[in-house]
Amino acid sequence: MEWILYADNYILDFIQRVFRCDILDFVMPYITLLGENGILWIILGISLLFYKKTKPMGISILMALMIGFVICNLTLKPLVARVRPYDANGFEGLLVKALSDYSFPSGHTLASFEMAVCVYMFDKKYGIIALIIAALIGFSRLYLYVHYPSDVIFGAVLGIFIGYFSSYIVNKRFSQCS
Repeated sequence: MEWILYADNYILDFIQRVFRCDILDFVMPYITLLGENGILWIILGISLLFYKKTKPMGISILMALMIGFVICNLTLKPLVARVRPYDANGFEGLLVKALSDYSFPSGHTLASFEMAVCVYMFDKKYGIIALIIAALIGFSRLYLYVHYPSDVIFGAVLGIFIGYFSSYIVNKRFSQCS
């Protein structure tokens, strides 16, 4: 387990050494804001409910977000109770407000990949764009030093799984109704 922490810290330090610049210091807090509390994804899911063609996608997104919230925020974060990297490493270059919850897994990344996979399962073209946005949000969490790489990777993998599961269930249900 110690090797994961070593790799996590090595990657975080690498990102700070190689990528840190004024432009990204300005842009990354805005990119990470896209995933804040899943609000944008909730609004997207609700707005898709109003159109017959996109209703299954909206249901799938909202279902995935609810499942992810229970698994991530209510279960894994308090169970694992991993301290955020800026606290553990005494990082002082924080560009966003310090957070009060735990680090593992990354909720921003989880919700973003849940949404992106749900979109992809219903519309490949927009799904690819959504997956790129989800990846950028995941990277922003590393750049901003608020998550370890393993938090982001686990959040992405879990988000992909939950997004696929939700889309599968919704597709199956809607195909039975047709």
